[in-house]
Amino acid sequence: MRTFFAPLALAAALVSALPLAAANVTVKGSDTMVILAQKWAEVYMQQSAATRIQVTGGGTGVGFAALQNKTTDLCNASRKIRAKEIEACVKAFGKRPTEYKVALDGLSVYVHASNPVEQLSLEQLEAIFTGKIRNWKQVGGKDEAIIVYSRENSSGTYEFFKEHVLKGRDVTASAQTLQGTAQVLQAVAAEPKAIGYGGAAYGAGAKHLKVSKETGGEAIEPTEETVVGGTYPLWRYLFIYVNPALDKGEIAAYLNWIRSDAGQAVVKDVGYYPLPRPLRQ
Repeated sequence: MRTFFAPLALAAALVSALPLAAANVTVKGSDTMVILAQKWAEVYMQQSAATRIQVTGGGTGVGFAALQNKTTDLCNASRKIRAKEIEACVKAFGKRPTEYKVALDGLSVYVHASNPVEQLSLEQLEAIFTGKIRNWKQVGGKDEAIIVYSRENSSGTYEFFKEHVLKGRDVTASAQTLQGTAQVLQAVAAEPKAIGYGGAAYGAGAKHLKVSKETGGEAIEPTEETVVGGTYPLWRYLFIYVNPALDKGEIAAYLNWIRSDAGQAVVKDVGYYPLPRPLRQ
């Protein structure tokens, strides 16, 4: 299991240099990003006492709906915005929302710590999560049924997994659907026959599998090097979207801080991967 370290003292120190006016900022969306968004808010508010940042989850789709309804300032998203969501935003506030890449993630596949399986291919994952493979013995494990855990339909992580692993197919009807990545991880950590997926920052208590693009190919572990380098098959960006009319003052300062060295130090401390410097502009 990987361990992550980063100097949060650096993050707190750099926030103190920002001359910000009092404001309340609301953040809603991706459950995958909740622990990251909460830590960003915590560190930022330590040095900007007049600022109040409220973070809630609910899923990427819920965040986009709130952005369209003007009930959140910032939308956290674990996938890119879709054309219909852009259209709804344009209808609501006259412009497409501004997109900020804020971190990198290696979407991870979890199994119980006692599971002897160490790696799976994208093809095998698709077969397991669509119900074509139902026994661990079929992929080199024990002779026992596979219990599949998945995310709810409003989840950006589910939509990313559906697109990049399931090839647009739905997850098997026998899958147990859970609201957040934390719940998926807890379920997998407690069930020796289970498999699930979620953000790389949620790792304690279960085993991350290596993933290969093809069966028999080189299996890659989701690490900072393989995610930033793009060799891990399930790497992705994490995003924040904002109504351009609100992207000023305190909100603009907060978004700039998130993409600064200080904000990116928090990304690494939480367990995701900082953006390469050229992508922070």
